Amino acid sequence: MRKGPLCLMLLTLSIMAPAHGEETTESGSSTPLSLSAGSQITELQQRLKASEQQREELNKQLQNADNTRESAQLARLRQENQRLKLQLKEAQASPLPRLLTDQQQWFVTGAGVALLALLCGIFASGASRKRRQWLN
Repeated sequence: MRKGPLCLMLLTLSIMAPAHGEETTESGSSTPLSLSAGSQITELQQRLKASEQQREELNKQLQNADNTRESAQLARLRQENQRLKLQLKEAQASPLPRLLTDQQQWFVTGAGVALLALLCGIFASGASRKRRQWLN
């Protein structure tokens, strides 16, 4: 093997070995690692408590909004219920019961129109002409 690549490889390995062995330290803080972690934990716990309080407040606001919406719907439904009860009482109190259903009324109306059209056709064409034509 050539000496050039072998020396180059040994040189790079010797430079990289101390780089892997070094520990990273925080250059900005002079406090030990355990104190900075403890302060971060307390800060995160405080933020957690604040977030939980905010969540509870938002849940209360949501429940209040739901209650107001439901009360508005409830009032509307009660009003409609009262109106329907009045209509039912009026329908039950009327002395004349309906003789025909809606479907039967449409049938009778159609039959009347057909009969009227038949009579108009008979009077328009003249009954005597048809008899004469039959005789021929």
